[in-house]
Amino acid sequence: MTTVLKIGGARAVDPAGALADVAALVSQGEDVVVVHGGSTAVDDTLEELGEEPTYVETPDGVVGRFTDERTMDVFEMVLPGKLNTDLTEALQNQGVNAVGLSGVDGQVLSGRRKSAVRVVEDGKKKIKRGDHSGKITDVNADLLETLLDGEYTPVVTVPMLGEEKSGGYTAVNADADRAAAAVAGALDATLVVLTDVPGVLEDPEDESTLIETADDPVGLELIEDAAEGFMTKKIMAAKEALSGGAEEVVVADANADEPVLSAVDGGGTHIAASALPDEEKEEAEA
Repeated sequence: MTTVLKIGGARAVDPAGALADVAALVSQGEDVVVVHGGSTAVDDTLEELGEEPTYVETPDGVVGRFTDERTMDVFEMVLPGKLNTDLTEALQNQGVNAVGLSGVDGQVLSGRRKSAVRVVEDGKKKIKRGDHSGKITDVNADLLETLLDGEYTPVVTVPMLGEEKSGGYTAVNADADRAAAAVAGALDATLVVLTDVPGVLEDPEDESTLIETADDPVGLELIEDAAEGFMTKKIMAAKEALSGGAEEVVVADANADEPVLSAVDGGGTHIAASALPDEEKEEAEA
């Protein structure tokens, strides 16, 4: 079984426990691919440089980053530069032969660049140009499987390789949760998304309201209704992973004891492929 592990970049997330679990799984002969983001570190770096990060709201009500050219420069410096190197180094110190990759390397993550996005500002729908982002449509699964077969552990991060309408390619930003979803789907893997809460909660203020499983469309609808804020994107990514071929998605607490091992063993919120509505399964197969 292959496990794709998404490590979140929130300040409250400590990756140490997750990396120790990766080492334990690899020592047992399991294949693991680590995918990470780092939006918090990017924001911190922008602020240190005297610049403000820009977030926009889409007509669907989803809040996301607007990545202008300067922000893209910082992304390339922070994610594949410092954060990816730090995680790869930490895994090496755990005895894991890790290989750091950005989505640009070997076209691990690729798709069309979006240079303009639809946003809502002051209650009005507008087109905001100058964006450096894209939607991942292709994963170089052959490269990842070659590394796994060679007993290497890939550590993957954005940027992705964006195809320009005029031809050619450029590095662009992509959502890390959706990047992990794309990788999990391409590898028919189990996706474990670690974050700073125990899973999906019916009441975000009450951890006792954890939704433990969703194995049919009714359960998935309950999870979608309960998801708020940052969790909305994670559930969107979970659905993309399952429709892409992932076996299961688990949303769990990064700061729990043995966070990955406990998640695989039943902790957190488990969403099965059977939770997808029939029409979404048909769309995925088409």
